[in-house]
Amino acid sequence: MVILHTKAVFFDLFETLVTEFTDGKRTINRSTNDSTLFGMNHEDFKKEWGNRQEARMTGQFVNFIEVMRNILEKRNLPYNEQIVEHLYRTRIEEKKAPFLTIQPAVIAMLEQLQSKHIKIGLISNCTEEEVQQWQASELAPYFDDAIFSFKVGLAKPDIRIYQLACERMGVDPGNAVFVGDGGSSELDGAYNAGLHPYHAFWFNTYITSRFKKLLHPEHLINQLP
Repeated sequence: MVILHTKAVFFDLFETLVTEFTDGKRTINRSTNDSTLFGMNHEDFKKEWGNRQEARMTGQFVNFIEVMRNILEKRNLPYNEQIVEHLYRTRIEEKKAPFLTIQPAVIAMLEQLQSKHIKIGLISNCTEEEVQQWQASELAPYFDDAIFSFKVGLAKPDIRIYQLACERMGVDPGNAVFVGDGGSSELDGAYNAGLHPYHAFWFNTYITSRFKKLLHPEHLINQLP
């Protein structure tokens, strides 16, 4: 695919614009997976959590609380409202942390795009509690539109979520770029939807892809026709 003129750039969120890791290790240890509070071993909980990945990302569960309710019901375990509410609030705080320390290079990249009058959009696979801090973050003012999978009922790499993003932005996929770390096969999804993918390789360097790697956020602007 040959792009004639870049009219919009769409970004992934986690590990592209914000990161939850430092030197390959999660910055904040997850306490929301403390399944022992319910009498469930950790591996069983991880399996149940993973089995609901698509349903969580596409909003089939309203929030974390409903996911936990569903898991406990399936396991015939008692639902303790106080424990679940505590874990929900803890998870919100954990997911807020990456938004509080935005890398200056990421802001510089967004400012460069704005200076070129290129529209900026977000396409994120996420759940309700993961992005509660988005609107208050330093990132949000730079974006013309933000698509969260749980709100639209679609998740990457489904080509429909990229098509929806382009429709809402009023751009043809052939004139749009997608930048992401490559999780959830998002780069292939963008390519299949007709966008031009770039592999954000500045936070997460553990995912491989066939697409052009960008080693630093400020390298993006020089790649755009």
